[in-house]
Amino acid sequence: MLFITNREPQGSILTKKNRSYQFDLSKNAPSNSIYFCERTDEDSYVELGSKQLMSRLKESGSKQLLFYIHGFSNLPEPDIFPRAQKLQKYFDNAEPDLIEVVPIIWPCDDDPGIVKDYWDDQKSADNSAISLARALQFFMDWRNSAPDEDAICLKRINVLAHSMGNRVLRETMRAWNKDYLADGVPLLFRNTFLVAADIVNESLEEGQSGRLICQSSRNVSVYFASDDLALRASKAANLKSRVASRRLGHSGPEDMRKVQTNVYAIDCDDLNTRYDFPKGHSYFLDNGRGQPGKIFKHMLESIKTGRVKVSNEPRRTHILK
Repeated sequence: MLFITNREPQGSILTKKNRSYQFDLSKNAPSNSIYFCERTDEDSYVELGSKQLMSRLKESGSKQLLFYIHGFSNLPEPDIFPRAQKLQKYFDNAEPDLIEVVPIIWPCDDDPGIVKDYWDDQKSADNSAISLARALQFFMDWRNSAPDEDAICLKRINVLAHSMGNRVLRETMRAWNKDYLADGVPLLFRNTFLVAADIVNESLEEGQSGRLICQSSRNVSVYFASDDLALRASKAANLKSRVASRRLGHSGPEDMRKVQTNVYAIDCDDLNTRYDFPKGHSYFLDNGRGQPGKIFKHMLESIKTGRVKVSNEPRRTHILK
């Protein structure tokens, strides 16, 4: 499995193609460098370099790509890679060669204590933006430098951000726009899936930094559940910093009239705790019985068709039951 990370490796921080790469889990500060790697087995990784990884993606038999940005307090093993593998398995079972899943791994902490983890990871999410924006620019430069049309990577690109991974995505888009772009972000993503998003629910509105997510995407699907216990704890933690707004993953967008018309609100209240008991937070994979759940199937349909299925088209809302 190919992956991109800004977690520092053990040993030298300088990129060296084809070296054995091992995460330094004692460090949770984001590296200024970005590493393009492959997982060959559990706890076994090889650094490829940006051009080799991007060439591998272009040459892959998969029609589309899905970049997966994980949530807080997740480590590469046993959290991120097994979950990404499960995603890949479900996509392959649904339609072989449709999707290649590529995890984006940012530094989470493994300190004891959920509150300390939360604050450390929130800072890490913000500080990851600089290096991950560089990764986006690497991709754009690589694609734009193709000598002819046949060399251009034409695969459709999708993003799945879970929990605090939405903060990583938001800040990355802001840094990319500020540091590299002159006229706003390009339309890069076919579908952006914001699941249990740990950002304020006004984030996608005009004038807010999350607006860039909408501008860079054909479709933005917001999956939310009001009884997500992890986000209740997040709101309580943020109240200490006088951030009183509800989370996007709790209520969906605050006002659908204030977001772009490519934003869709998907209510998962009837399924989230059934799929992930008792927290109701990681509900986008299976149905709790090892089978793809309705949230996954809804995302799959959007990837296959390029359109988001909703029951109330004028309001762009849908209830999954």
